[in-house]
Amino acid sequence: MSDTPALPLPAAEPQRATVRLLVSHPAHAIALGFGSGLSPVAPGTVGTLWAWLAFLVIQPRLGTAEMGMLLLASFFVGWWACTVTARAMAVADPGAIVWDEVLAFWLILWLVMPTGLLGQAVAFALFRYFDAAKPGPVAWADRLFKGRRGQPIGWAQGFGIVFDDLVAALCTLLVIAGWRWLWP
Repeated sequence: MSDTPALPLPAAEPQRATVRLLVSHPAHAIALGFGSGLSPVAPGTVGTLWAWLAFLVIQPRLGTAEMGMLLLASFFVGWWACTVTARAMAVADPGAIVWDEVLAFWLILWLVMPTGLLGQAVAFALFRYFDAAKPGPVAWADRLFKGRRGQPIGWAQGFGIVFDDLVAALCTLLVIAGWRWLWP
């Protein structure tokens, strides 16, 4: 036994999202949006486009209750997947993690349907604005669960990855509701 105190381990080096990471664990496949988060340009937008397409395929096959259950399950599975993947990447909220966009945009589409392609495109544009620009409440939600650099990534940070996108979804839905109220 040594008399010198144990030194803290150095922080893990941040890892890039790669196909190798994607296929190495089911959590990574989910968190990285089944590959959509690997886009070198605007992975959040690409992940949201993937979510839109997936929703259009899934939604007609599910009733209201089933879609609600899918969203609830996607929240908890996504929280787990985002936490595991952020830890593996050693980054608190990597841009390649897009499951948060997928879940939030599914929620938006579920609540605004039925609507045509134009209504869906408006929802997409509003959500991308709130998610990327992070005005007001979205910025607050984004900071709320962020850890400090070098701090271990835990369940709170995993929740934070998802939470700010849910706040962006809420802001999107409020704008759409206001629009529908003013111009029925």
